[in-house]
Amino acid sequence: QVQLVESGGGSVQAGGSLRLSCAASGYTNRDYCLGWFRQAPGKEREGVAVICGSEKFPYTADSVKGRFTISQDDAKNTLYLQMNSLKPEDSAMYYCAADRGVSVASVLRASAYHYWGQGTQVTVSA
Repeated sequence: QVQLVESGGGSVQAGGSLRLSCAASGYTNRDYCLGWFRQAPGKEREGVAVICGSEKFPYTADSVKGRFTISQDDAKNTLYLQMNSLKPEDSAMYYCAADRGVSVASVLRASAYHYWGQGTQVTVSA
């Protein structure tokens, strides 16, 4: 059973930084994609950044490229999202997700993932 627990959200001013963490268990690197998604009020859940397989190839949404970096610490079974140069439009609930057998075409689609954390709120003020 895959379990995901996020932490690290909070409130920051525009231009600031936050690092989200996701403690993950019950999966194997070789088979799974793990990643970050976000959902703002009234909007659909969208993919932010995902790492797949033991190669840890990153997939990053255009809206956060150059500002957000996804990484994974295998020793700690933890996924991270370093968020720099935050903007008010980055405000959302951020979720960690995981699943196996995710196609490249679907890697940033929320519908491709069955395992989710409870979410952590990020609020960026202007």
